[in-house]
Amino acid sequence: MLGLARIGLAAASDRPPVRAATEYFTLFTMVARRTPLTRAAVVQAARDLIAADGLEGLSVRRVAAALGVSAPALYAYVENKPDLLRAVAELEFEGLVERFDAVQCADPVDRIRGHIRAYVEHARADPALFEVMFLFRPDWAAQPAVEELPAASKVFTIASAAIEEAMLTDALRAEDPFLVAIALWAAAHGTATVLLAGLNLGTEFEDRVIDTVIDNLVRGLAAPSD
Repeated sequence: MLGLARIGLAAASDRPPVRAATEYFTLFTMVARRTPLTRAAVVQAARDLIAADGLEGLSVRRVAAALGVSAPALYAYVENKPDLLRAVAELEFEGLVERFDAVQCADPVDRIRGHIRAYVEHARADPALFEVMFLFRPDWAAQPAVEELPAASKVFTIASAAIEEAMLTDALRAEDPFLVAIALWAAAHGTATVLLAGLNLGTEFEDRVIDTVIDNLVRGLAAPSD
């Protein structure tokens, strides 16, 4: 900051006093208002770029430009582009966890319904960011070439808990909770993928599609009533 003051004062010697003072004040204000460079700020900038331009639009250089700094300045906060992507994926999984936690239903079957809808809605909210989530894997997936992400495992654990509870109360007719969890996830992910395909079905019709998928899935798994 002292260096900026010296440069400003030296450059002002050949200018009218009022103009020099105004330019110095503007420079000082710009520096003072710059968002502090932190890991959170860098990750948020990366997230914003992906949301706006897609996964292919992300680069360390573009993130640096968005923050008004040079690319080397970012390496004090992130290791590289994969580190940026991992951090963005963590944010997105945390957002999905919040959506799941917001499903406050005592009935585990209703909770399952809520989780499926929350999953699809999360995908619809930010399609490009949804894509980032699947660059990583939960701990149960045997994919050595793909990095495991604890946040992905947490989402699956929350969803599985509702399924296990429903089975313990005999609300679902199934023997393998993991199989049911994978089947429900496949249906939810497939629904999200279709709705993100740009078919322009309209919000109302898409909501009916989601409800139809959920109703048929739950009805198919539900134990027959006496």
